[in-house]
Amino acid sequence: MDGNGRWARERGLPRIEGHRQGVENVRRIVGVAKELGLPYVTLYAFSAENWRRPAEEVGALMVLLEIFLERYTRELEENEVRLRVIGRPDQLPDRARACLDRALARTAHFTERTIVLALNYGSRQETLDAARAYAEAVKAGKENPAELDWPRFTRYLSTGDLPDPDLIIRTSGESRLSNFLLLQGAYAEMYFSPVYWPEFSRTHLVEAIEAYKRRERRFGQTGEQVRPAAPEAVLHQ
Repeated sequence: MDGNGRWARERGLPRIEGHRQGVENVRRIVGVAKELGLPYVTLYAFSAENWRRPAEEVGALMVLLEIFLERYTRELEENEVRLRVIGRPDQLPDRARACLDRALARTAHFTERTIVLALNYGSRQETLDAARAYAEAVKAGKENPAELDWPRFTRYLSTGDLPDPDLIIRTSGESRLSNFLLLQGAYAEMYFSPVYWPEFSRTHLVEAIEAYKRRERRFGQTGEQVRPAAPEAVLHQ
């Protein structure tokens, strides 16, 4: 969800106003996702690298996270949406973590739709954490390295109980993943929108999904293998 700061700067506003508008847009886009029947939506809310930003901005982002969770948890419950988090949320400030824990507990029993917040998340960090946890399991005799395969390793990722993404959208015109779901997104389709996140609307989301539908997903196979065979011609006499 990129471009909040640039959106604000181009309007002569403080960066935090861009983030505030970005938070409001999360609620709008999540509503559209429900309308379109998307069962899983993952939002890259705060990366592990974002701690390097000015302390004032980081503090404001944490306050916005608290406000978002306090206001939005009831809506999640009313719409029967489960909230999940990936990353290292235990390193968030105490108040933000308490709000997050309440939201997770109050929505944990829902199963039809899931919103995933990537908080203090970085894919390289996640990979190292998973490798460390797997090594500990081997040391404890719970895993046999000879049996290691990708499905088994995914259990140690923070997304272990989630499906891999089909489509990854980045807003603001940047064309990079910025350490987001690098392993899980190995076969995801990418869509780079020039629109800043605060202005990313239902129309833009639908455009991204329509572009996804037009793509041929081969997963290493040929196009002929994944496309259904053409029906045999029938001769009418």
